[in-house]
Amino acid sequence: MKTIEPCQRLSIRVYYEDTDFSGLVYHASYLRFMERARTEMLRSVGLDQRALLEGAASAPIFFVVRSMDVDFRKPATMDDLLTVETEALELGGASLTLEQRVLRQAELLVRAKVKVVCVGDGRARRLPPEVRDKFELLLSAQKA
Repeated sequence: MKTIEPCQRLSIRVYYEDTDFSGLVYHASYLRFMERARTEMLRSVGLDQRALLEGAASAPIFFVVRSMDVDFRKPATMDDLLTVETEALELGGASLTLEQRVLRQAELLVRAKVKVVCVGDGRARRLPPEVRDKFELLLSAQKA
């Protein structure tokens, strides 16, 4: 059985396209970085978003960001190598709450609390058991 890491990490290099006219990372770029990290977190527990959308979990589902509280602390610049850390905090009936951090080495640049909700047929729906089980693996790895 694959070991689940309690804190998922994704390395991202900052490119010119990620910056604004000042040479600093544009605020929306951090949201893209965190989206990539959430996708990789799903992959790490064996969840493929395309397969879920095609009905792999009993019915077609996908995840949307319900809320996000972002604290921008320090800027990143072109060529910085960043790490996006993603940790599961809480599992609800149809949702998963995460904390995401963007770091440059050990320096915290951005912190976000993100709530994602399972959606099917245009509305929130309970997490299918096979998806809930995978999210519970993330939470149990966190507590271990």
